[in-house]
Amino acid sequence: MARDGDSEEERPALIRLEGLTKIFGEGDAAVGALRGIDLVIRDGEFVSIMGPSGSGKSTSMNILGCLDVPTGGRYLFRGVDVGALDNDQRALVRRHYLGFVFQGYNLLSRTSALENVELPLVYRGVHASERRRLAREALGVVGLTGWEKHFPSQLSGGQQQRVAIARAIVTEPAILLADEPTGNLDTARSQEIMGLLTRLNRDKGITVIMVTHEPDMAAYAGRVIRFKDGLVESDGRDRKAA
Repeated sequence: MARDGDSEEERPALIRLEGLTKIFGEGDAAVGALRGIDLVIRDGEFVSIMGPSGSGKSTSMNILGCLDVPTGGRYLFRGVDVGALDNDQRALVRRHYLGFVFQGYNLLSRTSALENVELPLVYRGVHASERRRLAREALGVVGLTGWEKHFPSQLSGGQQQRVAIARAIVTEPAILLADEPTGNLDTARSQEIMGLLTRLNRDKGITVIMVTHEPDMAAYAGRVIRFKDGLVESDGRDRKAA
């Protein structure tokens, strides 16, 4: 976690992208989704990534989340070249350092809120009693104490997204990757979710990287990066999204 009072430049580089490229297909059918991205994201930042469809923002999130590998260039996570890791090593990075929040919540429909939040801890091999304790704490952080036994069908969209956020933070990740986290919510619920992400970033020091197409949601971040045609078009700090 960054120390209070540190400027952005004084915080350690958590993520560094150097000449990152991603090409899909071969020959005449090849498409350059990323065409040379240079980017540094520091520990404790809240970053919004915006851009039109096909700009490369989703491809970059897949690479940042260790769900895909670049074609060229380097993705350094805490100084480690992620592109040089094998599948099992990338899975360990995901399991121990990353939390994911999706537009569609991605909850297991026949599983209670508590059990949904426990799931990442199951993969870690955490004992059942400890899993339940940590999952209850995470649900408390997102304001869902008392809702542990409810199933997704018994929850509102905003509550389901809170469960998804609790699941993402139960392992105390270094980075929270949020892909259109308010895309299925109305304005009031969207503002609640963004307020929660802001508090997690501020109070727990979790680095938040969020893809969104909504300028008013992007404005919650301290930094807005815009992608266009596989390149960084602009990188503004402490500005409202336009």
